[in-house]
Amino acid sequence: MNVPFVDLKAQYLSIKDRIDGAVSAVINETAFIGGKYVEKFEREFASLYGVEHCVSVANGTDSLYIIMKMLGIGPGDEVITVANSWISSSETITQTGATPVFVDIDPRYYTIDVTKIEAAITPKTKAIMPVHLYGQMCDMEQISLLSEKYGLKVIEDCAQSHFSAFQGRRAGSFGVAGSFSFYPGKNLGAYGDAGCIITNEIELATKCRMYARHGALKKHEHQMEGINSRLDGLQAAILSEKLPFILEWTEARIKNADYYDQLLKNNAAVTIPQRREGSKHSFHLYVIKHDKRDELASYLKLHGVETAVHYPVALPNMKAYEHLKYTPEDFPVATKNQHGILSLPMYPELQTSQVEYIAELINKFG
Repeated sequence: MNVPFVDLKAQYLSIKDRIDGAVSAVINETAFIGGKYVEKFEREFASLYGVEHCVSVANGTDSLYIIMKMLGIGPGDEVITVANSWISSSETITQTGATPVFVDIDPRYYTIDVTKIEAAITPKTKAIMPVHLYGQMCDMEQISLLSEKYGLKVIEDCAQSHFSAFQGRRAGSFGVAGSFSFYPGKNLGAYGDAGCIITNEIELATKCRMYARHGALKKHEHQMEGINSRLDGLQAAILSEKLPFILEWTEARIKNADYYDQLLKNNAAVTIPQRREGSKHSFHLYVIKHDKRDELASYLKLHGVETAVHYPVALPNMKAYEHLKYTPEDFPVATKNQHGILSLPMYPELQTSQVEYIAELINKFG
């Protein structure tokens, strides 16, 4: 049996008529940049997510950068974020002129260790950027308390946590703004790069929208210098057709994760994902730990199962950040995990027979 890491074609085939119709409509109307399809998706996403404003942008990376720029974060400032994430979380901090300050991860949930954030706060700290990694939300109660205590902005990186929740509130609704990626492999994915910003603050939403459109809300009326970061009509139309299914797809991911848990929980060599109490894990990724990770990955590949590692090198251990003078010993949990974590196939269309096959192979490997 062959099991791909992600099967985007299976999802497309399940709603093929809707997707084909949406693409055809955009082409027929030549509504490629801006226009009704983009506006429609922004309204629909904000409504379903339960927020006041959704500002669409070209990709998730841009959304982080734009939020920080419009909050006035820049040279001389520091932004605290987590040691284990995709580089977008930290490189956008640097792009504003600010400095990323890394914090190690929680050994159980792999998100930022909230007990270590306060020690990283300095007079230069302007914001905390928690990353809701793999679909698992951070402890936003403690992060919110710290932000209030020190007067810091909270910018939530929700690229992997569409419709995740903590204490009944969705990812992106705790801070001043939330950043989303709609990269094709995400829980809600476009057919190219796409992203958005959510916020309940109208002034911030307006500034972000303006900055992402060359500093103008109306063509030729530039109130500032901005950048070109627009969601195109094709991607917006595709996302609108997928959006009605996202809650159902999320439940399918959770069901598959439950089945993985059931089949792997008695394997002493495997650490299955833990779920934070009071949270809803949307399982963008199903990440296990194994002391023989590389050997296990090779064994699974030999038997037709694709896996991945998210991520093989902790951010502060990368050459890109050697100028910050961190050492791997500064982040013992993230550094150790980079050698043990393994992401198994996870998507709504994953069949129970495929989960059984993967788990059987893992249990046979030991």
